[in-house]
Amino acid sequence: MDMKELFENNCFPMGWSDEKAPEVYVPQRKELSVLLAELEEIKNHIENIKAKQWHLEKLAMFHRGGLAAD
Repeated sequence: MDMKELFENNCFPMGWSDEKAPEVYVPQRKELSVLLAELEEIKNHIENIKAKQWHLEKLAMFHRGGLAAD
């Protein structure tokens, strides 16, 4: 059989796909202090994003000509 016949008969050769086998999940174990530090970093990042969002909203209001202060 040639490759076309094998393909038509759903007989795929090993490695015909470039997809790799899924990796096995290995749970990570972290110290509580590390997790708390990561959580604090995430909270700070969220606060920075909120501040930037507030600033952009004020700039957009200014740009639209609505100079009302909140």
